[in-house]
Amino acid sequence: MHPPSRQDYVSISLTGQGSGSYNNSKHWRRQSCWRKWKQLSRLQRSLILFLLILLFICGISSYPTVTEHLKGLTDGEQDTDSNSVLKPVIPHVLPEPVKQGHPALPEQLSQRKLSNKRGPPILQNRLPKKENASSTVPEDKPAGGKREGEEEGVISWRGAVIDTEHATEGTKDQEKEDLPADPEAKSSKDSEASWLEEVREAFRHAWKGYKDFAWGHDELRPISKSYSEWFGLGLTLIDALDTMWILGLKEEFEEAKAWVTAELTFNKNVDVNLFESTIRILGGLLSTYHLTGDTLFLDKAKDIGSRLMPAFNTPSKIPYSDVNIGKGTAHPPRWTSDSTVAEVTSIQLEFRELSRLTQDPQYEAAVAEVMNQVHKLDGKLDGLVPMFINTNNGQFTHQGIYTLGARADSYYEYLLKQWIQGGKKEDQLLEDYLQAIEGVKKNLLQKSSPNGLTFVGELSHGQFSPKMDHLVCFLPGTLALGAHNGLPADHMDLARQLMETCYQMYVQMETGLSPEIVHFNMHQGSTRDIEVKLADRHNLLRPETAESLFYLYRFTKDHKYRDWGWKILKNFDKYTKVSSGGYTSINNVRDPDYPSPRDKMESFFLGETLKYLYLLFSDDPNLISLDQYVFNTEAHPLPIWPSTA
Repeated sequence: MHPPSRQDYVSISLTGQGSGSYNNSKHWRRQSCWRKWKQLSRLQRSLILFLLILLFICGISSYPTVTEHLKGLTDGEQDTDSNSVLKPVIPHVLPEPVKQGHPALPEQLSQRKLSNKRGPPILQNRLPKKENASSTVPEDKPAGGKREGEEEGVISWRGAVIDTEHATEGTKDQEKEDLPADPEAKSSKDSEASWLEEVREAFRHAWKGYKDFAWGHDELRPISKSYSEWFGLGLTLIDALDTMWILGLKEEFEEAKAWVTAELTFNKNVDVNLFESTIRILGGLLSTYHLTGDTLFLDKAKDIGSRLMPAFNTPSKIPYSDVNIGKGTAHPPRWTSDSTVAEVTSIQLEFRELSRLTQDPQYEAAVAEVMNQVHKLDGKLDGLVPMFINTNNGQFTHQGIYTLGARADSYYEYLLKQWIQGGKKEDQLLEDYLQAIEGVKKNLLQKSSPNGLTFVGELSHGQFSPKMDHLVCFLPGTLALGAHNGLPADHMDLARQLMETCYQMYVQMETGLSPEIVHFNMHQGSTRDIEVKLADRHNLLRPETAESLFYLYRFTKDHKYRDWGWKILKNFDKYTKVSSGGYTSINNVRDPDYPSPRDKMESFFLGETLKYLYLLFSDDPNLISLDQYVFNTEAHPLPIWPSTA
């Protein structure tokens, strides 16, 4: 009997895998990995878990170092020399247009690290200070995070715009800032050339704004990139004609001349202010004629001069303030029949010169009558005049108030300058001037506490006020001019003292720019000499201090006056320069973080301020020689008449 047979194979059936075919799904692989993990010994599993935990802890601890390193690399790409002591100073320029609304937060400076030694501190993302109620407000930003019209390569900062395009130009700007206090420590020729070019560059920048946004109009509004009209006569352009010629900006001058030739007309139904039109337009055209010899400007001067004459058709021969140059009519302001004394007595240089050139005596006769009447009037105090005069009866009004500031200032200036213009022959003018200066010394001159700054205050019905307008800073230059022409030597001593005071009105402000009005402390124990009321903190780019610095340097050659002027110019650049072109007046000289631009560039910034700074920095005594020319109150040089003796 045979035993049972064996089978040589084993048949295995797999179930639970669907159709029985090979399945490579992730679920199946996870089950497979789990079986492998379970197959490991407990020691092996513990070791793997320990290594994973250790790697995780190391990763967490090293993360801040890695990210800081990566951030440093990113910053390094944008500013490779942020820690270098040779990093150039980046000038502050004011922002693009502002709109009404809530202040926008300034840009954060993640792209650039600024040195704490110069320029602004590390930028902070905070609202601007609101120390002045009339501050302008930064515009709201569009979604892209950039102000409308803002140029590439600028970073905004608390109402300023830092121009990064100039940050790679090496140490040029810092070298300018680091010029020694005494220019003689450097090559005088190099220093002079550099400073003169800085003024030219400032003029070009201001002119660019005017040309781009206000061409042919009266004044530039640089923040809003627009213009404002006063008379509609291209005021800034005419005011700047002789400045361009003196600065050697021939291309810009030819552009302006072409406009005068083709576009300037005075046959317009428009009211103009007699004083402002005389000193800016008539004075500017006469000066440009003398400098260039081009009769185009003389013809235009004759035209405007004749159209201003109806202002003198008054019962008293004291001119009205306003003239319609198209209709040939004139009238006082709507609210009064008075004119200001400064206005009616500061048109003489221009009309006298117009008579000399045209051989028509009517112009000189009209303004001489005004001076003769003021000379004889009652109501003066030791040669000091009240601020108003009535056009009907020719008498002083609002008597008892005496100032060398607004509404009276240029009366004193023109007493001296008419005497110089006429060849020092008109003794009445000289007598009135000398008496007035003695009146200033007796009634208006005081010293501040604690540092004893000499200043010129005001008198109101016997009460002294330690208030001094920036306008009064014409006086040091006028005193120096008188001393140069043979007047008492103590006039120059007083000029030096007042020049120091006017400079302190700049350096004691946080922006290094003077306010419109200051009050001096006179009480013992005062901690600072100068106080500024909130409403007086604006700066209008005025020229009076630059004017006096020019005279003081021209006559003394004391280099400190040039150094002072240089610092003032750099602060104009720092706080009033607008990146798209032009300079703006500001509301608050006490707040360097947010000086609050007013969106206006006065014509006298080009006509006077930059001209006087250029002449200050020039060592050429024949560049508008003060023995051959006398400046009108708008800085337009007119010739001293040749002697006929």
